[in-house]
Amino acid sequence: MYLKRRLSKSLTTFKSLHFGQKKKYFSPKRYQATIGIGGNVGDVKRRFNHLLVFLQGDVRVDIMKTSLILKNPPFGFVDQDDFFNSIIVVQVNMQARAFLDYLMRLEKKFGRYRSFANAPRTLDLDIIFFDNRIIKTDILTVPHVDWSHRQSVTIPLASMR
Repeated sequence: MYLKRRLSKSLTTFKSLHFGQKKKYFSPKRYQATIGIGGNVGDVKRRFNHLLVFLQGDVRVDIMKTSLILKNPPFGFVDQDDFFNSIIVVQVNMQARAFLDYLMRLEKKFGRYRSFANAPRTLDLDIIFFDNRIIKTDILTVPHVDWSHRQSVTIPLASMR
């Protein structure tokens, strides 16, 4: 069950048993990563819950916090359904590049197909922050480009305070 709150005509938040929660334990894992999750194809909220169950069962990942879920309009390619977005903060022992590879495999596992930039998708996983590092490579940029200008990131992040 979700508690729904309308922020504006185009923005709605959802809080549930799993989203909008903070864990109260210490993780011995070395790196903290903030992941943006999103999607707009199929039952996205259910997929988010399945993702959490998968991550909880993976010994390489400790979930520390989850934000509420935000329903918001698409940007870039706008002729598509609204997106659902959330933030998950995890502790991992993987380096940033290995963690990115892990997330890309998860996207595939959950049916992600890359057709064109900003296309509709079942699941999108982005590293927003990785252990307060600045990383700029051809494959990975951390912090995520323009994160501070995207409501799909800033509103869920603000809900975690």
